[in-house]
Amino acid sequence: MNPYMLAILLFGLGLGTTITFASSHWLLAWMGLEMNTLAIIPLMAQHHHPRAVEATTKYFLTQAAAAATLLFASVTNAWLTGQWEIQQIMHPLPNTMITLALALKIGLAPLHAWLPEVLQGLDLTTGLILSTWQKLAPFALILQIQPSNSALLIILGLTSALVGGWGGLNQTQLRKILAYSSIAHLGWMILVLQFSPSITLLTLLTYFIMTFSTFLVFKLNKATNINTLATSWTKAPALTALTPLILLSLGGLPPLTGFMPKWLILQELTKQGLSPTATLAALSALLSLYFYLRLSYAMALTISPNNLTGTTPWRLPSVQLTCPLAASTAMTICLLPLTPAVSALLTS
Repeated sequence: MNPYMLAILLFGLGLGTTITFASSHWLLAWMGLEMNTLAIIPLMAQHHHPRAVEATTKYFLTQAAAAATLLFASVTNAWLTGQWEIQQIMHPLPNTMITLALALKIGLAPLHAWLPEVLQGLDLTTGLILSTWQKLAPFALILQIQPSNSALLIILGLTSALVGGWGGLNQTQLRKILAYSSIAHLGWMILVLQFSPSITLLTLLTYFIMTFSTFLVFKLNKATNINTLATSWTKAPALTALTPLILLSLGGLPPLTGFMPKWLILQELTKQGLSPTATLAALSALLSLYFYLRLSYAMALTISPNNLTGTTPWRLPSVQLTCPLAASTAMTICLLPLTPAVSALLTS
């Protein structure tokens, strides 16, 4: 892609998110979300591959449906209450409609079906933007409206955690596994949103760091399915040794960074008297942990049985910058000791 066009599109992505962040009026927030969608579409379709075009079309249709629902709900709210401010969503009908529209935008179950399919059709760089940056603007709106229907949030959160666990079990494509991982993590964030928005933000931040590391590892190995991962030990042995730690951090195992948000969320849910919900969420984390362990096993403990003798992908030198990967990997593995400081900041 032309670097000038790329710069304009990335600027559009940043501007759309910033407009949504800064807006207090529903029309402005909607406009920011639309700018976000329109800026990423050329990035998604840039390779002119049928899968990429199909993924782009699916993404455009789902985001357009979510944006139309959001606009309709905000107009309904203005009609019922005379208010256009984001914080003034008092009526339960527009509040629920907006929550569901934003859930569709970020891919919460049961409105998640588009996410694995879209992510599977994209390259890893655009997939990383879709899994991280594109979640920011809708999350900012969810945090601002503080959805009044608490049962809806808990249902969305638990369903997403369970679907994210079940859905990834049978996958061999890495991008689909990462999509289901994204759905499960978003479920955890939504579960605790009404009780502690600061823990939701912390979970979002740690999810971004861990996902960034995972995508960069797969990009460095040029891996798109589990079989390709098995050849990675010849390309980057040190990275192959560290990758299981990154994946287990995504799964939420102590003593890695990913354990911190899950620990705080389970603690908060138990404090609120939602022990059954916390138990179900913890059990759903075991489902996710299974497919992370499967990836770790394929990467670190197996040698691929089906290497073609004519192609030797591990002999090609990588041109990718490894500094961002080194920094994000260190954060993905080592931040758990900061938990007391983070807890003090959250309660202050």
